[in-house]
Amino acid sequence: MNKPFSIVSMQIDELKPSRGYERLVRCRDTTTGLDALISIHSTKFGPAAGGCRMWAYTRLEDAIYDVERLSRGMTYKNAAADLPLGGGKSVIIGDPDKIKTPALMRAFGQFIEHFNGTYYTAEDVGISPNDMAHAAEMTRYVAGLETGEFASGDPSPVTARGVYLCLKKTAEVRLGVNNLSGMRIAVQGLGNVGMALAEMLHNDGAVLTVSDINKDRLTEARSRFGAAEVGLNDIYDADVDIFAPCALGGVLTPDVISRLRARVVAGAANNQLSTPDCGQLLQQEGILYAPDYIVNGGGIVNVAVEILGKTDPEWGERRILGLVDTLNTVLTRAAQTGTPTNIVADALIDEKLERANG
Repeated sequence: MNKPFSIVSMQIDELKPSRGYERLVRCRDTTTGLDALISIHSTKFGPAAGGCRMWAYTRLEDAIYDVERLSRGMTYKNAAADLPLGGGKSVIIGDPDKIKTPALMRAFGQFIEHFNGTYYTAEDVGISPNDMAHAAEMTRYVAGLETGEFASGDPSPVTARGVYLCLKKTAEVRLGVNNLSGMRIAVQGLGNVGMALAEMLHNDGAVLTVSDINKDRLTEARSRFGAAEVGLNDIYDADVDIFAPCALGGVLTPDVISRLRARVVAGAANNQLSTPDCGQLLQQEGILYAPDYIVNGGGIVNVAVEILGKTDPEWGERRILGLVDTLNTVLTRAAQTGTPTNIVADALIDEKLERANG
């Protein structure tokens, strides 16, 4: 970490967090154009950890809503992966293609340093390992780096592997299949995680249908995997067995759920349910939903290796496999009680939080 540059132009304000959250802090820097928020939901299990998302939010209220829901999701994700970490998240307001610079990321690093180790950040949408390297020049509390003693690098491949294993388990429970050969699977979103997942599914003999806003990624999926391409809105109507949402969250709305032909939903996107009630709607439609914060926990496991300085190569692998065990517990309880899987998963983590309070 280098000596921080001047922070004369930086303003840090404590905002009022929503009920049940520990902190909400905003940082603005006129020199670099940084406008960022950090939400800490919980530090009951350890320092809060969660990536940084850069997005062109149209209103501050939208950014606050996003950072808080993602922060809470990280508490549940970290607990589901049995990690000694709490939940937090950061967002930088702005179009990463237009305003992101090394200087802005260094200023963001200073913002992270302000939390003195109670929050660790890493990559998320709009942020790369190289961006995090610039932030790390100003703070010790960055993970997902490509260099350093415990560098874990891009967590996307590990995230994808966790999604793949959990998808297979959900398919086994709902569809009674032991492998994915011939399974028709729709992958929504072909970013780093979605593309890696698509490759794993293709290698298993799955028949893929894909959608993405990026035409080059669609071309790649058609060429490499023989995938069928459909429009962004048409992916929900695809005649498939499994739907894997791997883009942004909130896609499982009542309208979308009524259109799905898949019997399994398991993907990498965060906060897939537009409201908690949508878990009940999925159940009513006979669709088995694998709770997203369990399924996509591989990335934070990868980052935790770096945060916690783990040297045992099997430590992370045990926790990746543990995600499948946790998911199996949730699916079993849901089947036994007739309760939607998202409710069962939340209750499982709430039990952990209550024990921590005690």
